[in-house]
Amino acid sequence: MTIRVVVWGENVHEHENETVRSIYPEGMHTAIAKGLDEDPVLQPSTATLQEPEHGLSAARLAETDVLVWWGHKAHGQVSDEIVERVVNRVWEGMGLIVLHSGHFSKVFKRLMGTPCSLKWREAGEKERVWVINRNHPITQGLSDYFEIEQTEMYGEPFTVPEPQETVFVTWYEGGEVFRSGLTWTRGGGKVFYFSPGHETYPIYYNADVKQVLKNAVKWAYNPAPAWAGIANAPNTPADKAPNGPLTIKGGTLHKAGEAGFR
Repeated sequence: MTIRVVVWGENVHEHENETVRSIYPEGMHTAIAKGLDEDPVLQPSTATLQEPEHGLSAARLAETDVLVWWGHKAHGQVSDEIVERVVNRVWEGMGLIVLHSGHFSKVFKRLMGTPCSLKWREAGEKERVWVINRNHPITQGLSDYFEIEQTEMYGEPFTVPEPQETVFVTWYEGGEVFRSGLTWTRGGGKVFYFSPGHETYPIYYNADVKQVLKNAVKWAYNPAPAWAGIANAPNTPADKAPNGPLTIKGGTLHKAGEAGFR
């Protein structure tokens, strides 16, 4: 089995901020992809905001099993057309891993349908990530908790829909807590949000963080064929009903063959 993974990176801070560039000279997306590439089952590649179609053409997304998304400063620069393309692929069954400031991305907010807001503080404080369920596929290979020496604080309330599973809860040196690993299902696709990963700290080199991401990609992988047409809302005519043909009773809003209102 091979899982085809695309790591999408905004690729802006690496060019504008010397601290970020010194930590991730090849870009955060490359560092994340290299961590995934340590697992022989995973076949990672990268895409960035600056590429044509943001590196996410319809053909490439059709061949993507799991998409990993990192963004922060340039959420608004992501094309709405590409957002809808990604969201539709998640509905069809593509897995999605949303990282750190990706909580404010158009893709994540579109799938959640909520503000996805939270509290934050950039003070380089310690983060302790607690494992909620040791038997969960995403937590395999981890201890009861792991620590990140320097991080950005994300605090509750985190205005997302109630998750299917809370996989991690984080405590910060300043006293706040945060639901730092959450899962949802959208259509045929699995979604995992994981908060550690602020760009001015070398978090994606952390062995436990890399283990989480490898596990998460495998968890999000859906081997079933794409759920093609999930968003089409087709009309089923009376003469095609399972127990049909039916006699149409009363008035109708639509002529035969019309697509319907959207």
